[in-house]
Amino acid sequence: MLSSQLVLEGIGKVGRVEPRIEKEMIALLPRLRRFALALTRSMSAADDLTQSTVERAIANLDKWRPGTRLDSWMYRIAHNLHRNEVRNQATRGIKHGILQMDTERALDGERAMLARLELSAVSAAITQLPEDQREALLLVAVEGRSYRAVAEITGASVAAVTSRIARAREVLRGVVERSD
Repeated sequence: MLSSQLVLEGIGKVGRVEPRIEKEMIALLPRLRRFALALTRSMSAADDLTQSTVERAIANLDKWRPGTRLDSWMYRIAHNLHRNEVRNQATRGIKHGILQMDTERALDGERAMLARLELSAVSAAITQLPEDQREALLLVAVEGRSYRAVAEITGASVAAVTSRIARAREVLRGVVERSD
């Protein structure tokens, strides 16, 4: 269950939350879920991660500093929960699923086919990127986060984020050039 209901139920468990924070959390859900999907590469795992993130954020709302970005704080929680889960899975030998991306329909059949092939190649390349590169790239390119914000979310330096994104873009550039 991923909806505003999730946030409201979590708030009900911990008591009164400011309406402004409640609204901000609800508005953040789609972006947080998209980030979780990029991390986990599985719809069900993304839903679980998003739910865990919201629950953790609500339970620890007293640790969030008003005046700072709630979304960055929640991305950081999702990032940390995912890292912990990856570590736990590594000890149990569980592997990740493959992200399946929907393609956009087009009127021109040939163009649509070529676009799907290119999107498929890029999507496959993204899933093959090392996790730190994939995470940084998606936070910047999809979520529109600044390099500094990504550094705060991931705990890396801005220079490391810059390097990760540059390496990821180089891989993707090669994929697109090969598909031309």
